[in-house]
Amino acid sequence: MSQLILASSSIYKKELLSRLHCSFRCESPHIDESPQSFETPPMTAERLAVAKASKVAALYSGSLVIGADQIADQNGIFINKPESHEQAIKQLQQQSGQTILFHSGLALARRGTDGSIECQSTVNSTQVTFKKLSNETIEKYLLLEKPYDCAGSFKAEGLGISLFSEIKSTDPSSLIGLPLIDLCTLLDNFNYKII
Repeated sequence: MSQLILASSSIYKKELLSRLHCSFRCESPHIDESPQSFETPPMTAERLAVAKASKVAALYSGSLVIGADQIADQNGIFINKPESHEQAIKQLQQQSGQTILFHSGLALARRGTDGSIECQSTVNSTQVTFKKLSNETIEKYLLLEKPYDCAGSFKAEGLGISLFSEIKSTDPSSLIGLPLIDLCTLLDNFNYKII
């Protein structure tokens, strides 16, 4: 069976992948993650996932490499990770009572013996509707969870779930950044069996 590599240093993606009870290792792909001017948020998420998987796959013949990237958007405008506590406050104030889309790009790549890269990819989008958030709630949440490394300034796998009134998704793991249902489908396509 092919070796499985997660092209990421994210502890959140690593934890999600470990739920599948498969052996894998992590390798950071170090790519430029800047969006391109013509791209929509879902296009950017998928392109970055493919770039991550392909870059690491090029180094290891026969290994299956998982690339993933998540882009958040509010009315088509990219939402980044906050750079400060103040920026996180601003993000949550802007998201209060609003619906945000989180696009999780996913790619699975393998380098053949001839050096060519075979890659399949998909995007899974999750719709998150925030409750109306008071400034006090925002401040209290940020001080408790410090989600400054997360796009949108929250951790859905933690206390951040309390900020939402609704989540709509075809894959519950997608919001955390690695859509496991889609991943299982891609692994099946490459004849890698989880069970």
